[in-house]
Amino acid sequence: MSTIIALIVIMILLVVGTTRWGLHPFLSLLLAALAMGFISGLDTDTIITTLTQGFGNTLKSIGIVIACGTIIGTFLERNGGAQVIAGALLKLVGDKRSPLAMSITGFIISIPVFCDSGFVILSTLNKAISKRTRISLAVLAVALGTGLMATHVFVPPTPGPLAAAAVLGADLGLVLGLGLLVSVPVVLAGLAWATYFCVRFDISPEDLPEVDNAPTTSPAPLKALVPILLPIILIALKSVAEYPTMPFGNSSFANAISFIGNPVIALILGVFTAFVSGNITSTHDRFQWVGDGLKSAGVIILITGAGGAFGNILRATDISDTISTNMVGWELGIILPFLIAAVLKSAQGSSTVAIITTAALIAPLLDPLGLTAPAARSLVVLAIGAGAMTVSHVNDSYFWVVAQFSNMDTATALKSHTAATLLQGITGLVTVIILSFILV
Repeated sequence: MSTIIALIVIMILLVVGTTRWGLHPFLSLLLAALAMGFISGLDTDTIITTLTQGFGNTLKSIGIVIACGTIIGTFLERNGGAQVIAGALLKLVGDKRSPLAMSITGFIISIPVFCDSGFVILSTLNKAISKRTRISLAVLAVALGTGLMATHVFVPPTPGPLAAAAVLGADLGLVLGLGLLVSVPVVLAGLAWATYFCVRFDISPEDLPEVDNAPTTSPAPLKALVPILLPIILIALKSVAEYPTMPFGNSSFANAISFIGNPVIALILGVFTAFVSGNITSTHDRFQWVGDGLKSAGVIILITGAGGAFGNILRATDISDTISTNMVGWELGIILPFLIAAVLKSAQGSSTVAIITTAALIAPLLDPLGLTAPAARSLVVLAIGAGAMTVSHVNDSYFWVVAQFSNMDTATALKSHTAATLLQGITGLVTVIILSFILV
C-alpha cells in the first residue's frame, strides 16, 4: 500500500507544480517519474532504462503521427481549408449544434483510429469551428475527445476490447453490438459535460489566423477534407484487413493495405495530400508551413513523451500487483472488473494496458463470479472498458494531446477532460449493470 500512497502524494505534487508553481508539464512529469522510481525501490539503472524506454516507446508510436498531423493542421489553417470545412459543417448542422457534430465525428472515427491520432487529425477543424462560432475551444475539445474515447474502449476492432474479448472468451460480434449500444449514453454524457460545464472555460484558438475574408484560392470543401479523410480511411481499411476473419485474406493487397494504413504512413500520405489541396504555388510557403508545423509539434511531442515515461515507471513498480491482490477477493460481481480497470487506468495511464491487464486478472474469476454465459462475458469486456476510461489525467498521453492541441492549461484540462472521462466511466458502468439485469 505504500506504493499507492506514494503515487497519490506524487500526483498531488505534480498537479500543484504545474498549476501553482508554474513548472512546465514536461519537467513536472519527468520529476514525478524519477521520484516514483526511487520511492518504489527501483535501482538507478532500472529507473533510467525504464524512463527512457517509456519516453521513446511513446514517441515511437505517436511522435511522427503528431508531427504529421500538426503539419496537416498548419496547411489547413494557412490555406483557408479549415475555415471552408468549418463553414460546410456548420451549414449542415447549425452553429449551435457544432459540439454535437464533433462528438459524433469522434464517435465514428475512433472505431478504427486511435484516440490520439483522431484528435490530432481533427484538432484543426475544432479550432476553425471555435473561431467561426465563438464557442469555447474547451467545449469542442471535450466533445470531440469524449466521443473518441467512448468507442476506443468499447468497440472492436480497437485493440483493447478486441484483446479482452479474446482473453475472456467473449463472442466478438456480441461485444461489438453491445459495445455500440453502451457507447451511445457514454458519448452523450461526455457531450453534456462539454456543453453545460466546459462552457465556463473561455478558450480561443489564438494560433489560428484571421481568414474571415477567405482567399479566392481557398480549396473547395471536399478538396480541403482530403488530407483529413485520407488517413482516416486508410487506417480504417487496415483495421478491416487485420480483422480476425481476414476479409482480404493473406494477399499482397491485404499486405499493402496494412502498410499504408499504419497511422505513420497514413499521416505521411496525408501531409503530401495537403501540399496539393490548397492551391499552393510557392515552394517557399510550403517549406515555411512545414517548419511552422514542426515547431508547434515539438512541445506537444515532448510533453506526450514525458507522460509515457511516467506511465512506464508506474508499470515497472509493484502497483498493479498491489491493486489486484487487494481487490480480486471482493464479491462485487460485474462491478469488480470495472473497479480494477479504473484503478489500473488511473494509476498507470494507458487504457489499453488497463483493459488487457484486467482481462487477464478477471478471466479465472468468471466462474466464481457467475459470469460465464455468453452475454455475461461480453458485458464483462464492456465493464472493463468503462473502467479503462476512468480517469484520463496527467499520466495519460491522451490527456496531454487533448490539452496541448486545445490551448488548455493543466488545471483546465483536469476540470474539463478528466472530469468528463470520470462521468463517462460511471455512465458506462451504470449502462452495463442495467444490461446485465436484462440479459444475464
